[in-house]
Parts: sequence; structure tokens; C-alpha cells
Amino acid sequence: MIAQRTILTDEMVAKIEALAPRYPNRRALTLPALHIVNAELRHVPLQAVAEIAAVLGLAPAEVQDTLTFYEFFHQEKPHGTVRAFVCRSVSCALRGGDHLLEHLCHTNGIPPYGTTVDGSLTIEPAECLGACDFAPCILANDDLLKNMTPEAAEAELKKPRARAT
Repeated sequence: MIAQRTILTDEMVAKIEALAPRYPNRRALTLPALHIVNAELRHVPLQAVAEIAAVLGLAPAEVQDTLTFYEFFHQEKPHGTVRAFVCRSVSCALRGGDHLLEHLCHTNGIPPYGTTVDGSLTIEPAECLGACDFAPCILANDDLLKNMTPEAAEAELKKPRARAT
């Protein structure tokens, strides 16, 4: 008997099931399922891993293995309402990306990978955002912020935070 779901909603399961025809098998749905849960909860707690495994007919260890392979997913606690990835690629570093990351973390009183006390912002380094011609850049949720200075980044990151709260 499969335990009753407590984390995954019917809507999350429906989204996962809707993707099934696109994939060759249920195991291939693991990463998309993790993204669906992460989008809703802003993290993937251990109980959600067990529930995803039950939905996909996999062992929880298989889902956990995929989750821990990617640094993208948080498991212990939700990331901020706004998740800002500051690029550290060579192009961005040469144009101040490392300073930008340091400045934003200092200004918000958090270390890299940290989340503000109010839960509104998580700042994380990224190895490459694929936007070298706009260096330094930040990916804030789904918005690419281009040619950022520390002051411009602060102002831009306040905009989505104000809308999200």
C-alpha cells in the first residue's frame, strides 16, 4: 500500500502525469517532476521525494539521487521568493561579477546560497548563464538582468521582491 500524499497536491500530480506521454518511461519524468514540485514549494523536502517516487513507481533513492545531483534544488528549506543567480563565468568575472555577488550578499546580510530573514531573496553564484554579451548578469527567477552594476542590481532585485510579497 502506498502512503497517502501529504506534500504533493492533486494539481502537481496532474502536471507530472500530463508530461508522461513526452517521455520514454516513468524514470525519465524524475527531473521534470522535481521541477514541478520545486516551482510550487520553492524546495523539495524529503517527504516530497518519497511521494514523487510513489507517483513514478520508483524507489525513493532513485529520486533522491537525481535531486542531489543538481545544485538547483534545495531540500532543507525553501529558497527565497526571488532566487537570484549571479553569474561567475569568465566574462562576468572580468566585468565585476564576483564583486557584484559579494556586494549583494553583504547588502542583504547573507552569505552566498543564503536567504534573507524575511524569505524574500536567495542569492546564489552561477557558473554560467549563457549571456556573456550582457556581463555581468543575474537571473532573478525568470528575468535576465543585464549589464549589472551593484546599484542597478539592488534596484532591480527590489522590484520583483515588492511584487512577490
